[in-house]
Amino acid sequence: MIDLKLLQKDFDFVANALKKKRVSKELLEKLKEYTSEYKKSLTELENLKAEQNKLSKEFGNIKASGKDISALHEEVKQNKILIASKQTITNEKEQALKDLALTIPNLPDETVPEGEDENDNVVIKTVLAPKEFDFEPKEHHDLGVALGWLDFERGVKIAKSRFTVLKSDAAKLQRALISYMLDFNSSRGFKEVCVPAITNSESLLGTGQLPKFEEDLFKIDDDNLYLIPTSEVQLTNLFRDEIVDAEELPIKLTSHTPCFRKEAGSAGRDTRGMIRQHQFEKVELVSITHPQKSDEVFEEMVDTASDLLTSLGLPHRLVNLCGGDLGFGAAKTVDIEVWLPSSKRYREISSVSNVRDFQARRAMIRFKDGKNNSLVHTLNGSSLAVGRTLIAIMENYQKQDGTIDIPVVLQKYMH
Repeated sequence: MIDLKLLQKDFDFVANALKKKRVSKELLEKLKEYTSEYKKSLTELENLKAEQNKLSKEFGNIKASGKDISALHEEVKQNKILIASKQTITNEKEQALKDLALTIPNLPDETVPEGEDENDNVVIKTVLAPKEFDFEPKEHHDLGVALGWLDFERGVKIAKSRFTVLKSDAAKLQRALISYMLDFNSSRGFKEVCVPAITNSESLLGTGQLPKFEEDLFKIDDDNLYLIPTSEVQLTNLFRDEIVDAEELPIKLTSHTPCFRKEAGSAGRDTRGMIRQHQFEKVELVSITHPQKSDEVFEEMVDTASDLLTSLGLPHRLVNLCGGDLGFGAAKTVDIEVWLPSSKRYREISSVSNVRDFQARRAMIRFKDGKNNSLVHTLNGSSLAVGRTLIAIMENYQKQDGTIDIPVVLQKYMH
């Protein structure tokens, strides 16, 4: 959630920053108005309660002196009625403020470029040159079907479209990738954690998936539970409503989970193959850090994901997302895009974001800063999307006869 105090203090700064994310000034003016109305109502409520305390003391003194208390008794009674009414009004204004505030995205950093969409993103650097094939490289879909690795029809039969069955060496390769990614991340100082694949609404609210992206979540009927869209939710919320010891920072975590997304709004996009699935495996990086260290930790996370791809021999590039393509909760994001030779284009395989204190304010994750409790900064990133890494290996390591070599670093995991 954005800093409402900053909105009140420097409205123009907030409005200008959020222009990059196409947030209207009128909406922010409404949020500012709601904030002022709530504060005014709260002040009036506190004044009424202070007056009630004063009247209660007078009531006791007058009663003890034996004087007539009927007039004062009526005044106390009427004030209680006013307090109850004002409490209801204040609660309503607080809820309206919260409901609106939760729909406002995070402020982008000043370094985020202007732009409308992915076409305006800025390439930072390219790592490893794409391989030159002396034959026409095939798409992972065709390779997988021919080898008996990927079974799309049975995925639909046992579930529905956008679910795939991995068989034979594809299943082994996925397992090898997960193990290798976790080992690689652990070697970079990220502690491995195993978390549930089901989460509650409080956790989704804390990391910003709710209420904004509810239509993209798989909800468990008649329960306050959802299938996770990413383990970022679970790893970050491990510290929800907690005060972390400053000496423990940064806390760097990695986890493998299945992830589930309805892919709402993606009808007709990437329907062929495994690019866009309802269920996919992902290895995640999450960091909880001191605000002064978040830029440094952000670079570490980008390097970790990029170096992992390099170790697999996969050509990729780093892209700085523009304001129009930046995610709801992100202040800054670097996407890592892997080269797919069949389509001769780069596709996103990792997204590393610095969320600053946006999630920490929603989830109340703090650290002891001298005598005060201050909000931490949270960061998250894919390291990596396992299915897309599998695709990239299939396409980049394919041979003319349709077989696929296994990267050297994965061979010991292929048992």
